[in-house]
Amino acid sequence: MSLDAHVQDSPPVRGIDDLAGWFAARERPRAGWKVGLEHEKLALVAGTLEPIPYDGPRGVAAVLRGFSRYGYEPFEEDGRIIASQCQGLTVSIEPGGQIELSGRPFADVHVVAAELDRHLQKCRELAADLGLEFLAAGYRPWGTPASSPWMPKNRYAVMRPYLAARGRLGPDMMSMTASAQASFDFSGPRDMAEKLRVALAVQPAVAALFANSPIVNGRPVGWKSYRVAVWEETDPSRAGLLGFAFEPGFDDDPYRRYAEWALDIPMIFFRRDGGYVDPGGRTFRQFLADGIAGERPTLMDWEDHLTTLFPEVRVKGVVEVRAADACDAAMTKALVAFWKGLLYDREARAWAWDTVRGLSVAERRALMIGAGREGLEARLPDGRVLADVAATLLDAAGNGLCRQHCCGQRGEDERVWLAPLRERAASRRSPADDALDAFRRGDRALAEHLRIA
Repeated sequence: MSLDAHVQDSPPVRGIDDLAGWFAARERPRAGWKVGLEHEKLALVAGTLEPIPYDGPRGVAAVLRGFSRYGYEPFEEDGRIIASQCQGLTVSIEPGGQIELSGRPFADVHVVAAELDRHLQKCRELAADLGLEFLAAGYRPWGTPASSPWMPKNRYAVMRPYLAARGRLGPDMMSMTASAQASFDFSGPRDMAEKLRVALAVQPAVAALFANSPIVNGRPVGWKSYRVAVWEETDPSRAGLLGFAFEPGFDDDPYRRYAEWALDIPMIFFRRDGGYVDPGGRTFRQFLADGIAGERPTLMDWEDHLTTLFPEVRVKGVVEVRAADACDAAMTKALVAFWKGLLYDREARAWAWDTVRGLSVAERRALMIGAGREGLEARLPDGRVLADVAATLLDAAGNGLCRQHCCGQRGEDERVWLAPLRERAASRRSPADDALDAFRRGDRALAEHLRIA
């Protein structure tokens, strides 16, 4: 979620040291580490297979304004509502009308879970009043990008033609997909490097556990997570696996290495005087060296640029993991617990890394595609089934959570949230398998299966 807050005076960028320093300024000591959740959902007109428009009594704008009954304030752009905000919570729109919750960061998965439940209850009440349904899936099962509504957000008007020109499925990514993402703090360069590398390494297992997009335009498409296929054909310069994170020496200066990668990716826009400037295909490195139209880069421009990069794991002010299709509430809570168990415990990270360390970068990319196609039945080059790898990673995450000693009001530790994932790994059934079973009973049966509000 990016709302492109109003540009204020921002320090100029003098060189790459300033860009690496931007990451260093966002370090947080371990005692302050928290977890953030973003969860997207797809909206339908109730009882149909039709997406909702922006305007009208059953539109996206009506949903966002409906949150005012819960104390939310509208966030508008050119007089059109694009989000609602309340005490650190944001409900916003994605390009195709997907509704996204950007939750507040908490140290405790129990609190994140409770906040998600409160949000979904609000969504249920609004859906009942407006005649809507909200679904959790990685890709809208019906329609095409051409038939999907487009949201009137200035950032999307700039990104739409850019991404459409650089990947066959760029329009699908923007208008048809939905995901769940979690964000994690880092305390220093080596800590960030470990988290980034391990998170990238286990993404195929996560993609398989959460694969939930097997239907495209009303038909089975042959992928458990078609969203994986979409990202394979969405501007490869800014998406996919970060191979440099597996190179020797990455741990020595990861902020600079990540900055070097980001510097060489073409910019989609930068903002001046309330508008979006087309950089003409220039990279941020060229912007830094030569300027554009008399403008020189600032740290706000750098921050904007980082939000337009979409690798499987990305670094902004946090490490953001991005491989999971949108799923139901129980699975979403499990996602947060899984990643917290792995990333916030060094022993768990080491165990996870040992589980998948032997793969080359090419094999990792192939495994991600395998996870998208076959889900938990995909195999590693050594013959292991991805479900068994996932089970081992869940053991590592569970032990990591246990060592973090974070308990809820009833005294249970955070491992309780991992149960849906353990069941998935044991059965070798991704959510897509259940979705396909529902689809065989008809389109509306699938809609009811995917409905979360």
